[in-house]
Amino acid sequence: MNKTKVLVVEDEVNICKLISDYMTAHGYDVTTVQDGPEAIEYVKQRGLPHIALIDLALPTMHGFELSSKLKSMADVPIIFVTSTGDTDTIVQGLKRYAEDFIVKPFDLRELEARVQAVLARMPSLDYASEPVVRIDEYLSVDFAHNRLTVGNKTFGLTPTESILLHVLLRNAGRVVENRMLIARVWPSEDVFEDTLRVHMHRLRRKLEADSHHPHYIRTERGVGYMFTIRPPEGSSHAADEPDEEEAAE
Repeated sequence: MNKTKVLVVEDEVNICKLISDYMTAHGYDVTTVQDGPEAIEYVKQRGLPHIALIDLALPTMHGFELSSKLKSMADVPIIFVTSTGDTDTIVQGLKRYAEDFIVKPFDLRELEARVQAVLARMPSLDYASEPVVRIDEYLSVDFAHNRLTVGNKTFGLTPTESILLHVLLRNAGRVVENRMLIARVWPSEDVFEDTLRVHMHRLRRKLEADSHHPHYIRTERGVGYMFTIRPPEGSSHAADEPDEEEAAE
């Protein structure tokens, strides 16, 4: 089984080493960088981490700005690890970007426990951490560059479409309820299911050969959506049946 990839974004070298040494000793695959641009370049070269630990007071890019950029690629779980203990900052960070917030100084055992707690709530497939996620012989996704390839065609993805697809992929084979999708994609906004349906329809038009007979994203009417791996060519599958929601568009 592949190790959990942890990206630590921290400009204090000593803290980077402490976190890296401890987490590595406990079985994690840890990469440390010292600023936001380095973190973005890492994702483009190495793929999405399973979780990111981000300081707020970075040299050239505030932790919120970096988190916004990561969240425009995919639903990467984030824990802020910072000396900023201001309540308004903590509340804003938790509402908009992060799963958790740890104020320095901290105990490394607590940090790992919080990482484990976040990961336990966020299912993650091993292949989802590759630079280009290959789903099957037809479909691959490059989250860092917001694009997908279906057959021999490449399509750009909006940030919203990238996050939707990432959440569905992370839960492949399970129905993701509408309320959960809305909470993950629009954490600080009041969004209704009609908005979700519009964005899902646009994603399906890029993803599916025929959005009215979807192979990948199926609707569980009144509940949510499920991502399924495409069956081999020529095989029969329930996904060939018309999707009622798409047919109504």
